Amino acid sequence: MPSSDIDGGLFAGSVFAAVDIGASSGRVILGRVSGRAGSEGKATLETVHRFPNGVVESDGGLRWNFDALFAEVLTGLAAAASVAGERGETISSIGIDTWAVDYGLVNAAGDLIAQPFSYRDDRSRAAVARVHQKLDPARLYATTGLQFLQFNTIYQLATEKDLDGLQALLIPDLIAFLLTGQRRTESTNASTTGLFDAVAGEWATEFLAALGLPKKLFPPLIQPGETVGTLLPGIAARTGLAEATKVVAVGSHDTASAVAAVPAEHGNFAYISSGTWSLVGVELPKPVLTEASRQANFTNERGVNGTIRYLRNVGGLWLLSECQRTWAQQGYTATLDELLTAAAALPFGGPQINADDPYFIAPDNMPERIRAAVRNTGAVLTDDPAAITRCILDSLAAGYARTIADAERLADVPVDVVHIVGGGSQNRLLCQLTADATGKRVIAGPVEATALGNVLVQARAAGIVSGGLAELRALVRGSQALESYQTALV
Repeated sequence: MPSSDIDGGLFAGSVFAAVDIGASSGRVILGRVSGRAGSEGKATLETVHRFPNGVVESDGGLRWNFDALFAEVLTGLAAAASVAGERGETISSIGIDTWAVDYGLVNAAGDLIAQPFSYRDDRSRAAVARVHQKLDPARLYATTGLQFLQFNTIYQLATEKDLDGLQALLIPDLIAFLLTGQRRTESTNASTTGLFDAVAGEWATEFLAALGLPKKLFPPLIQPGETVGTLLPGIAARTGLAEATKVVAVGSHDTASAVAAVPAEHGNFAYISSGTWSLVGVELPKPVLTEASRQANFTNERGVNGTIRYLRNVGGLWLLSECQRTWAQQGYTATLDELLTAAAALPFGGPQINADDPYFIAPDNMPERIRAAVRNTGAVLTDDPAAITRCILDSLAAGYARTIADAERLADVPVDVVHIVGGGSQNRLLCQLTADATGKRVIAGPVEATALGNVLVQARAAGIVSGGLAELRALVRGSQALESYQTALV
């Protein structure tokens, strides 16, 4: 970067493009970072393109329409180039984050051989027992530190046949490959596969061998902040970006980027990345690989700067969004705000469900499935949407509280404050119920933690900001409006 772009630590002239894709939607965002490292800095985001995402029934299973998804990415990057160009700005780099565990298979010629399966497909359920016959679950956990989820990459891969000559590219790495022609696996997402050594920070090649998977099934690892490559000529021509535009590895697992942007002031915090799923945990310097941790189904995933995201998946706002989809089909037209207002008026102590039960993973008439789960507890839940909404949010808050308490105990760390980031941080009722359930102060925001983490890792790679996570988080605090909640229960 020319020295004229940096004046006394102030950044001007360049911006960063963040490709941020979740299970239901995606965006391309322009991020601008100005100011010195730390609390004097500012980071702003501008969404230039939004697009839907979702699974489709195709070729005998639930798959992602990756071809359409990548076309939307290119449309978004073209929009980003246009907006930046109109303002005399240069896009310095592109960072990509998505959900975890899913992958596409690419042949030697670089062709995607089929649209990637979704983790919501049930194909891997039958493979779990076969994997565990070859690799004892306790041994798996002692090496990978990964919580058991039936859709983890290791179980998905066990269903595949004829992998010789193919490579598995996790979804953000697949996008980066199609942009640059370079095959890499970013480490925060690699740590979600069940084939990554949590201590060594390398592929657990003995597990690949034990399962009969090719030793080089995955490309080499790359760390957040390292450059994947520059744009292929055809991509540059299609988007209007310069061929020299870098694609920089960020925390490509969206939760890794979100946790990097948690606006914590000290180390004694828990985080809840609240969206389609809720990822609830603490940040540690090293993994917890004890049998007690395995029995509690906690995971040790890589974070930015080599940290460990010690967390557990808890159900998320998928439950509510699926209910809203069903209600809309039935002609119920209340807005989310109206639903939450009505739910907040209901008394404390209503029925709850286990929000992270695999029973709720697949779509299809979520309100009735929630009511059935309540009936199985011996309680009764009416078909009133407000009552079902309150049940979901009470259940999530209770799950958050249990998970945070377990993390404190298993990792032997105190938690003084809980940070909720992501879409759920806008849900005031959920935030208040979480404060009530945990008995701890809750700080909500930023909503755009994932995109902020993505952009800030790029900005640090470009030399615009410096320092560690504390400096990045100070910049977030100086940029974003946050809201605090205290328990209302006495």
